[in-house]
Amino acid sequence: MATRKIKFGVTIPQWGATWTEARDIALLAEDVGFDSIWVADHFFGVTGEDPLEAWTEMSAVAAITKKIEIGFLVLCNSYRHPPLLAKAAATFDQIANGRLILGYGAGWFVQEYEAYGYEYPSMRTRLEQLEEGLEILKRMWTEESPTFHGVHYHVENARCWPPPVRKPHPPILIGGGGEKILLKLVARFADIWNNLGAFHGHVADKIKVLRAHCEKIGRDFDEIEISQQTLGAIGASKDEAKRRTEKCIKKSAS
Repeated sequence: MATRKIKFGVTIPQWGATWTEARDIALLAEDVGFDSIWVADHFFGVTGEDPLEAWTEMSAVAAITKKIEIGFLVLCNSYRHPPLLAKAAATFDQIANGRLILGYGAGWFVQEYEAYGYEYPSMRTRLEQLEEGLEILKRMWTEESPTFHGVHYHVENARCWPPPVRKPHPPILIGGGGEKILLKLVARFADIWNNLGAFHGHVADKIKVLRAHCEKIGRDFDEIEISQQTLGAIGASKDEAKRRTEKCIKKSAS
């Protein structure tokens, strides 16, 4: 079994935040030695104030930082056409000099879809679209002029130049715990799997399912990095911090 190094990332200000706040915390996180910084991909506040737009915020962060990895938990496939995302991500990775982690998901926040005019298909369709999007991303990052004809998306000799800096491509993170379909996609496509903080207690069971999916397709489970989102709060005492953390977990699961 491969030895796994424990790395630590932090979410930078986004919800109800100003760019100045986000910039300062990103620079501080790099200065004190965090391995990575992250934002979510939403237009509306999930539990509070509305956020800065993820891709714009982190593109700016990529230009002012030097060594910290920059990731998304996670980009919604529905919001950006996969070939355009592949091209944008390659440019992002050029700006960041190979520090992009491309977090990717099927999308779920129906109010955002409706408000911004996106079609909100069934979960099955969104997962099918996610699968095709993952195929397009990988092929555009690793092939010279890929052609792909799927049910939902297609590309025709889709060049992606200049390519990403990181080889063979930026790490793909898939977040979520759906055992029948999503974890199968993790086994096929992901370099990193992220388990949501609200489901921290289920991580061992999910890992067993993911390992089984890897075995079925002949993939080495140890090639996949395990990422666990955690939720916490600071308090004046241990008891106060615990109460605030429990409140945060309940809110995120609701």
